[in-house]
This record gives sequence, C-alpha cells and structure tokens, in this order.
Amino acid sequence: MEIADRLKSLAAKIEAQRAGIETEEATKNAFVMPFISMVLGYDVFNPNEVVPEFTADVGIKRGEKIDYAIVKGDDVQILMECKKIGAPLSVNHASQLFRYFAVARARIAVLTDGDEYQFYTDLDAPNRMDEKPFLVLRITELDEFLIPELLKLTKDAFDIDSVVSAAEELKYIGELKRVLGAQFRAPDAEWVRFLATRVYSAPFTQRVRDQFTPLVGKAMKQFLSDQVNERIKAALGSQGYGSDRDDASVSGSDASERVAQASAAQVEDDSRGIQTTLDELEAYQIVRAIACSEVPAVRIAQRDTKSYFGVLLDDNNRKPIARLALQWRAALHRSLR
Repeated sequence: MEIADRLKSLAAKIEAQRAGIETEEATKNAFVMPFISMVLGYDVFNPNEVVPEFTADVGIKRGEKIDYAIVKGDDVQILMECKKIGAPLSVNHASQLFRYFAVARARIAVLTDGDEYQFYTDLDAPNRMDEKPFLVLRITELDEFLIPELLKLTKDAFDIDSVVSAAEELKYIGELKRVLGAQFRAPDAEWVRFLATRVYSAPFTQRVRDQFTPLVGKAMKQFLSDQVNERIKAALGSQGYGSDRDDASVSGSDASERVAQASAAQVEDDSRGIQTTLDELEAYQIVRAIACSEVPAVRIAQRDTKSYFGVLLDDNNRKPIARLALQWRAALHRSLR
C-alpha cells in the first residue's frame, strides 16, 4: 500500500479502538508500533532498527527510559516518547525526551499519543531540542499536504539533511501563518504603520495611527472576502453559473440532467425520510468545483441526511468538506408564493 493508504488504515483502527485504550502501554501496542512499522517502515522486532525502552543516562538521572529509539546505521536518528491516547502533548510533558535528545545525539524527536504526532528537531540551538514542533500530524484528521514531509522520515527515504532542511521551512511557514492570523484578528501598531505609510504620505502621528487601525482591520477582512468571492465566481463560471448568466440561460439538457439527478436521489432516499433537492445538488456542484482546485474531483462525494446535505472527501464522514442546510430557501420560496 501507499503511505496514504496505510495512514487511512491506521486512522480507521484508531477510531475503532480508542475507546478501549486506557493505558500508555496499550496505546503503544495498538497504535504507535503500527505507525513505526506500517507507516515509517521500520521493523519493530529488530533491535538494530527499533530499540524499545531506550536508556541514555543523563547526569544524576539514572535508569530513565525513552519509549523507542529508531536507529539507522549505527546512530540513533529518532527518539519517540509516548503518552496515553488523549493525554496532553507538549514539551512540558516530555522532560525525558528533552534531556535525552542531546545525550543520544538524535536529530529528530517525536512526542505522540498514538493519534497526534509532534516532530521536533534542533533548529534553534545545536543538540538542543526545540520547544516548538516543526510538524504536527494527526492520523484521524489527516492533512494530506503533510504526507510528503512524513515520507522523508520513512526508512527507505530517510535523509537527515533533507529532513532538517524541510523542518526549517515548515517551522517558519507555520509561524508566519500564525503571525498573519493574529494580524487579521487584531492588527498591532507596527503592522498598521507598515501598511498605512504605503498609502498615506504625511507624518505618521498618533492621530493617524488611531485613524488607520480600524481601517487596516476592515481592509484585510474585505481583501480576504474578495479572494473568497473570486474563487466562488470562478467555480460558478466553470459550472455555467457565472455572474453574466442566470438560471434561464442554462441549457435544457443541463437542467434536465440535474432534475433527473434530483429525482433519482429523492426516490432513493424517500424510504429513509430524506429528500435531496435540486438546490442541494446545485450547491454540491458549486462546492465540488471549488474543492477541485485542491483535490481530484473523483474524491469529492455527497451524502444527504435528514438535517443537512454533506459534501465529503473520499466519502468519509470523518472528512467533511461542507455541511449544507438549505431548508430555509425552500421555506422562503413558499412564503413568497
């Protein structure tokens, strides 16, 4: 299987078994060992590749153990500390991992609860584990854009230089996104000054700062809204719903096809008390067109329920793209008759 398929298989296992997992040992056996074996490709039963209960005494700290050390050649490359599934994950909960990182001279440290995996390296200071992970992966909520980064950590592809290089990029991109998100929520004085001085040539006084602070916030929100609207317009255009066309201009064959789809869906779902409307199918096509810029169209599926119309990735309830509640539109149409 490809790595994506193995991750999906492990996600299904986690969803099915997490309720019965009550200890750290059970978490390791049920989820972490399959991750090391199935996903990363290391032989968990070969002590030359995976060393359980790895010991590297630190100063007066004797006898402490790291859950797993992954070895490549004669060097420890990855240290892994495990917690019970659902337990909090942060450096504060992994003091052993932090201490052993320098002693074992590993370059990658992993903190996990069997579902979430936090990957650390030493970008801030050599041989000292960073306080923030460069990669965070949740198996049951898989971000497929992270799979190529995870692939670099597998046995067949592992190359520490490329991993650390990618880690630096991932770390700074993540931090930049957090900074931009914070500025969108509440722009600070420096950000206001940075933008205002590009459109306002007079001296930047406190009065000007007070004037531009709300303007910058509004401008950024409108810019983001405009970008979303442009994407929607492009999607509508690709489906034949462009701003220069109305419903009357849709070809008869297209309209007939959608009516047939709605009728077929309604017949299929009537027995369950579910009625799929033409509005819902049209909305699905719009969402599908937008999502096609990110994933192949064949992976986007629909599933109607009594309370909402679902658009899913891979026809999987754990991967919702949108939940559409369009009942209000039908009610409005009835009230206007």
